[in-house]
Parts: sequence; structure tokens; C-alpha cells
Amino acid sequence: MVDAHRTFVIVGGGLAGAKAAETLRAEGFTGRVILIGDERDHPYERPPLSKGYLSGAAERGSVFVHEPAWYAGADIELHLGQPAVRLDRAARTVELGDGTRVHYDALLLATGAEPRRLEIPGTDLAGVHHLRRLAHADRLRGVLAGLGRDNGHLVIAGAGWIGLEVAAAARSYGAEVTVIEHHPTPLHSVLGPELGTVFADLHREHGVRLRFGTRLTEIVGQDSQVLAVRTEDGEEHPAHAVLAAIGAAPRVSLARAAGLELADEPVGGIAVDASLRTSDPGVYAAGDVAALHHPLFGTRLRVEHWANALNGGPAAARAMLGQEVVYDRVPYFFSDQYDMGMEYSGWAPPGSYDQVVVRGDVGKREFIAFWLREERVLAGLNMNVWDVTAPVQRLIRSGRRADPEKLADPSVPLEVLAGD
Repeated sequence: MVDAHRTFVIVGGGLAGAKAAETLRAEGFTGRVILIGDERDHPYERPPLSKGYLSGAAERGSVFVHEPAWYAGADIELHLGQPAVRLDRAARTVELGDGTRVHYDALLLATGAEPRRLEIPGTDLAGVHHLRRLAHADRLRGVLAGLGRDNGHLVIAGAGWIGLEVAAAARSYGAEVTVIEHHPTPLHSVLGPELGTVFADLHREHGVRLRFGTRLTEIVGQDSQVLAVRTEDGEEHPAHAVLAAIGAAPRVSLARAAGLELADEPVGGIAVDASLRTSDPGVYAAGDVAALHHPLFGTRLRVEHWANALNGGPAAARAMLGQEVVYDRVPYFFSDQYDMGMEYSGWAPPGSYDQVVVRGDVGKREFIAFWLREERVLAGLNMNVWDVTAPVQRLIRSGRRADPEKLADPSVPLEVLAGD
């Protein structure tokens, strides 16, 4: 078919969807491009919501992927504030909340994820928060500023990336912060106990109270206001606000109702092949919701990070255009907390590695850590050490054995170990 007669529909108004639309036009597609988003805001990037925008270091306008006028200039049809409620694969239509039906020749699902909810008494109180959307960050930013002015207490359930970044932002406002985490260290499911302690020490130095090995059992309040939280170890902690930062679940209801293949738990998400195609050859998925059988790691992964949306959206767009696509990017993410900046590349959940090697000074928080299995690098984290992501990723991608002593030796260039 001639491009001008084709319609490509993107469901999801986040970074993956916006970059897919941009790529379709950049690759010369001249047909209709329709982008559907259930938020009224134009597509935006999520990292600032727990970093620069939340802390007050960045303005609201800086989070958007494109200026609003860009979409009209690129002839991208926007349906904002309209959820997609039904996918009819036989008719190739997407139905919106207002009853509108949109036909597609190819469809991209970039529906993202939603925050997991605490299932305990008290979650209906006004002071209980989640952080996933720009509207959440708008609200939480004001809450943190108020807690700082009034010497108020924020309790965070979960010591993952969002929980720790919000803790750092809250401390920058002067709020009192307590983090409750059922694992023995922060970021346990990503970094394991070896590196989790580094983040625990960082936050303790900045006045954050950390409580490990326990969970919230109740949020106590009066007149809709939060007063305290209780944990399963019998303790009670003062609180004027609570953030639930216990992870996110892929938004698969549209795909499930349409009969698309889903990935098994605990991965979850929409199952896609290496070209980001779903079980329906006319439907693709990208970003947080896509569960890719990763060619490099030989297992199905679902990556909830900025780089995956940034790169996955364009890859899916090229596949929709009929180009040969093998999406095998090394997973990557970054974090900023206080005066610490770090980048992580790879995939090494606890149990997948048999050794952790460090080059540099952990005490000064200037180091690179490597997770290895049989002397092959699975993942690398660089903290306050920069311009090493490329060789670290080449080490991971190569699959070659790396001498642990040389990995730990700063005098041996990473480029040499990567075989450059």
C-alpha cells in the first residue's frame, strides 16, 4: 500500500509513543499518525518527576518530549485525555473512551505501567501519594515543600529507585524522611546486598531514617489526614504524608482483553519478539509494557527505564515500516541522589551472578562495580565516574571472559578488556 493511504496508531502518550511518532515522520512515512494518550498533558519524560522537577531544580516545561506546536507541524493527530478502552483486532480498530473508533493499519501499544498500590488500612487518606504521572509530581512537589516548611514527616514505602530519589528530593526541602523496606538493603532486587549498603550509607548521612526487614501494616489518620504509620514489627512512625513506592505493574488490560499473548509472571507485560512485534503481526509494543525475549541475555525481560522507552519507540516504528529490526539494546538507567550520580548497564538480578568486582574507591563513592558469572560481565554500575558506559556495555555485549584482577585494576583501560 502507498504510505499516504495507511494509518499508524500509537496508544500511549509517553516517551516511547512520542519518539515512535517522531521516527515515523523522520523515516519518511506520509500516512496518518494518530497518538492516543489518557493524560491531558503532552508526552513527557518521567525521570524528572523524581529528580530535577520534583526537587525544584528544573521547570515543568523541561519535562516535555516536544513543544506542543511540534505535533501539528509534524502532522501528528493527538487524542489527549482520552483512554483507549477496546482493541478490535479483527476490525483493526481502537475504541476511545468517548466512543470514537480509530482504524489502524499498524498499531503500537506503548501503554506503560502504573504504580502498585498498598493493600493496607488507611490508603484512602488524603496524604497518601504515588508517583508515576506529571500530575502526581505536581502535587508531591507542593507536599514536600510544605513538609520542609513545617518540619513534617514523609514515610516512603519502598527503597527502590523512586523511593530513594524522592527521599533525596524531600531532604532537599528539609522534610523528615523515613523509608520502610522489607528487603535487608535498598535496591536489593537490582544491586543485591553488595552494593545496596552503599546507598543505605548515603541516605543515612543525609538524615534519612531507614527501616529494613519490615512492611507497612496500617496508615493511621484522622479527618482524612495522615498522622502515623505502623509496621509489622510493631513499631509506629510519625508521618504527615506517605509515598507508596513499591514498584509498577505493566498496563496490559487492553492487550489482555484483545487476546494478545502476555508474558508469564513475574516478568509480565505484552510478549514481543526481537522486532517488538506481538502475537498479532499488525500490533507492536514498546516501553515499560513490552516483554522482550532479549537476544543478548537469552531470557524474557521487561525493562522499566527511560532508555528503553527512548530507544524502543523508534525501533518499533521502524519495524512497523517493514524495516528489519533486532532490538537488543543493553538495558541502561541512571540516578541522581544528593551529590551522587550513577549509571547502570546490563541485567544481573540476585542469583544470576557469582562474583562482584569493584574498581575504585567505594568509601568515596567513586567506583565502577561489575557483576560477573563465570568471569563474564553481566552488568556494570559506575558511581561518580563518567564516560565509561560505552566500554562497559561492550564488555557485556562481547560475552568474553574478563580477568577479575584486571577488571579491578584502574590502570587497565576498560577498552582493552572490551577488546577494542
